[in-house]
Amino acid sequence: MIFSKQTILSDHQAVTATAISENVLDLRATGTVYKAGSALTRDLGPGDPIPILVQVTETFATLTSLTITLETSDAAALTSSRVHASSGAVAAASLVAGYKFPVIYLPLGPHLRYLGLRYTVGGSNATAGKIKAGIVPAIQTNA
Repeated sequence: MIFSKQTILSDHQAVTATAISENVLDLRATGTVYKAGSALTRDLGPGDPIPILVQVTETFATLTSLTITLETSDAAALTSSRVHASSGAVAAASLVAGYKFPVIYLPLGPHLRYLGLRYTVGGSNATAGKIKAGIVPAIQTNA
């Protein structure tokens, strides 16, 4: 997979409890057109969907499930965030090294300044488990 260091959200991040990605992308404040009353609305616009790869790099232990959501917020801590996509709960039995979560794409349309992932642990906290996640040009399949 081709990753850009600037668009990696989690670099083998240990996910032992509910948390946000170690890196949150700052999409920067939108500008204001000359003599306009307010700032422009952020909109990535139409085009080819841009995928986010989320892959387990260390097998998870002791949790029941893990859910990943793609969120944007006006705060870097992703407080009061807007959820754009969710993986749904993935059972612990699937969370082995090499597992790729269902593909999540960057949101189109208006969204907030900061973009990141939230990892929500189901059941008890994990004693092991790591994630690599980031924006990629495409996701490899072996089909």
